[in-house]
This record gives sequence, C-alpha cells and structure tokens, in this order.
Amino acid sequence: MKKAKKQNLRHSFTLIEVVIVIVILVTLASIATPMYMNYIKNANIGAAKSQIKLLVDAVNGYKLAYKDYPQGENGLQALVENVEDKENWTPSLQGALPKDPWGNDYIYKCPGDENRPFEIISYGADGEPGGEDENADINSWE
Repeated sequence: MKKAKKQNLRHSFTLIEVVIVIVILVTLASIATPMYMNYIKNANIGAAKSQIKLLVDAVNGYKLAYKDYPQGENGLQALVENVEDKENWTPSLQGALPKDPWGNDYIYKCPGDENRPFEIISYGADGEPGGEDENADINSWE
C-alpha cells in the first residue's frame, strides 16, 4: 500500500530551487556575454586586416599589370571593373568589392599620406576617422 502512495505523489520543484537555477543561469550569462562580445570585436578586426591585405595585393598586382596604381575615388573599383579604359584589362578581384566587417566601404587614397604610394583604410565600427578600441581605424600600412 505504501508503494502505491509513493508512486502517485507528484515530483515538482520548489520556488527556491527555481530561483537558484535562474540566479545561476544569469550569473553564467553575465560572465559569457562580455567574453563573446570581445571575441566578435577581435574577429571583425582580424577580418578587416585580412581583407585589407587582399586589397593591397590586388592593388600591387594592378600596378604590375598597368605600370601605375588605380587613381581617383574609383581606385578600388578598378580592381573589379574597367573604369579607366585599359586595353586587355583583366580584373584583379573576382566579383564585387568587399565591404568591411561593419558594412562600410574601404577608403582608398592614391597617393597616400606620408609618402606612401597608396592607402586602404577601414574606419572601424563607428565608421568615422580616429577612435579607440573597436572604433579604431584599420589601415594598410600597420
């Protein structure tokens, strides 16, 4: 008879047990979220540096082929389409120009500052020149 009563009892959690579990989950989330956000920030910066290296190689390849760097505001566009009416033009990049990890266009300057032949810059998360941390500029000469 006692076995039958034990089988009919409902097993449930008390309010205290539920609150303790919620506190533990919130504590874990508060530790994991900043770590995840830092990981995302570093991943975006690494992706921008990799894309800039790809663009630098493409610009240098363009110079080897045409004896000059792409000029003007459409300089990077010359890597994917014939904007300068070059004979026997071959694109240095396939497809469209990549955007930086924050969805902004890369900035191309030719000639660059401080006697550099050209510069490729991403203004970072804020999309504005200057800044610190995730808002810092990422450029081709560093």
